[in-house]
Amino acid sequence: MRLTAADRRLHAVVVVPARDEQERIGACLHALAEQRGLEPEAFEVVVVLDQCGDDTRAMALRAAAAAPHLRLTLLDSPAPGAGHARRAGMDFACERLFAVGRPHGLIASTDADTRVAPDWLATQLALAGAGAGAIGGRIDLDPDEASRLPPAVLRDRGVNAQARHARIHALAERQVEAARSGGENQRVTSTDGRDHHQFSGASLAVTAQTYRDLGGLPVVDALEDEAFERLLEDRRIPIVRSDRVSVTTSARTTGRASRGLARDLALADWRARRSFRASEFDPQDLLALKAGPISVILPAREVADTIASIIDSLAALREVDLIDEVIVIDAASQDGTAAVAAAHGALVLQEDELLSEHGPARGKGDAMWRALSVVRGEITVFLDADTRDFTPAFVIGLLGPLLSDPEIRFVKGAFRRPFASASGVLPGEGGRVTELVARPLLNLYAPHLAGFDQPLAGEIAAHTDLLRSLRFPAGYGVEIANLIDVAQLCGMEALAQVDLGERQNRHQPLRDLSAMAYSVIVAAATRLGDSGLHAPPAPGPLALPPRPGETITETRQVVVLERPPLASLEIERSYPPDRATRAGALR
Repeated sequence: MRLTAADRRLHAVVVVPARDEQERIGACLHALAEQRGLEPEAFEVVVVLDQCGDDTRAMALRAAAAAPHLRLTLLDSPAPGAGHARRAGMDFACERLFAVGRPHGLIASTDADTRVAPDWLATQLALAGAGAGAIGGRIDLDPDEASRLPPAVLRDRGVNAQARHARIHALAERQVEAARSGGENQRVTSTDGRDHHQFSGASLAVTAQTYRDLGGLPVVDALEDEAFERLLEDRRIPIVRSDRVSVTTSARTTGRASRGLARDLALADWRARRSFRASEFDPQDLLALKAGPISVILPAREVADTIASIIDSLAALREVDLIDEVIVIDAASQDGTAAVAAAHGALVLQEDELLSEHGPARGKGDAMWRALSVVRGEITVFLDADTRDFTPAFVIGLLGPLLSDPEIRFVKGAFRRPFASASGVLPGEGGRVTELVARPLLNLYAPHLAGFDQPLAGEIAAHTDLLRSLRFPAGYGVEIANLIDVAQLCGMEALAQVDLGERQNRHQPLRDLSAMAYSVIVAAATRLGDSGLHAPPAPGPLALPPRPGETITETRQVVVLERPPLASLEIERSYPPDRATRAGALR
């Protein structure tokens, strides 16, 4: 609600969305109350309460009482989300400025965990007076909080000069391209129009007239600042990005919004602390840390040409007792996979013979699920059986984080995947389902998992009891399902990834990749539906266009069945029944 009539001397309105910010709103409002270079009557502050469940309202009123000259209005957001709150506040600000006949007055916005510089408003008013229609301030991280982040996080955020220059250059290139496509409106005469790359909710401003001409802030739940920036660019309205406009914002990694700086920092922080390289670990060091048996599982289908070299590479790790068993779960391969694997010393089991009461195995995920019924390791390592140029470093790298840090319970491999084509090998062009399906899905719906380089990697190591507590999609959705489920069950601190170098495996035809992608989407969407982000899917057959030379649409039944957590079943884990025979096959 409006507390007072607009003062005729009003030149600027500051909008502050706030959600559960009782600990920080006071410092934010104190910094605004201490603005220099303009009279107190020249600006107002609007705090928009975004579904607050704490004492943010009371703390804001207390801060205003301590600074009687601060003109404060409190509004309730019409809908949850920082985007809706900021939009409501900026609409209110625009109305206030037009009410006093000041269309070129300033609508400025900052965040409740941010402290603006003493000349923040005065500098922006001067830039607006020089013709700026939109202004982005420089955003510095709170030095005390930033000092507790890994250096890699600060590099990722462009804190150092080199990264900052690169981002400014990228912005300039984008603006040049925009100018080529239609000409840029040269409304800004200021010489400091691009000192940095930022235009963020922590410090953005537009004139009331510009805001009205644009139709207001885009209506989105979060990342409204990015949407607003795109809108300004589309309308050819230059953004003045001046170093003289500066704020200090929190470097916390627990944010109030689903997206934003805090979430970005959390992801960068996790990636810096939970990303490893296989070369960091020595097998003898890991052997000293080993507390129980370790099993290696290779689900296999028609891989006679690669399985032998993988098993031979694992022999060195078995000889030093780093791993205790190597089991190949064969899918009734017709190319002799089982015989080759057995001849090279692996225990070979047929997937359909494991947990046969559940019917025939339906895919890779089903083979992995059934394998967990017979492994005796406290840690289980899953490896793809079609990998070429396999080395023991794959297993050493996967085991390293698990054995070195008791908090880590699930490790996924990361690697560079070349694409072998008729014209040669293309570096980094492999993993088409990952790049076209899994990565966009995670970035959109589960951004906390976007730091995984290879979310669909078949190279996984985890505590066996954890794996037995998970649902397993029977088909190719198993890897993304495991990733989402472990993150939800254990939290991100329990997950890690390890760089295994380069991995070359066979490529599947596009039609088969389409079915694989469908499995991935169903597995991910089922879990995202469980979390309430959207309705769970009701998957049917996958329709594919006719093959070349044909006219009939192909309808393919894609395996989307899920197996229950193995720990929930009453089963006898005694296959094969003779443990002595089994041990003889392993040693």
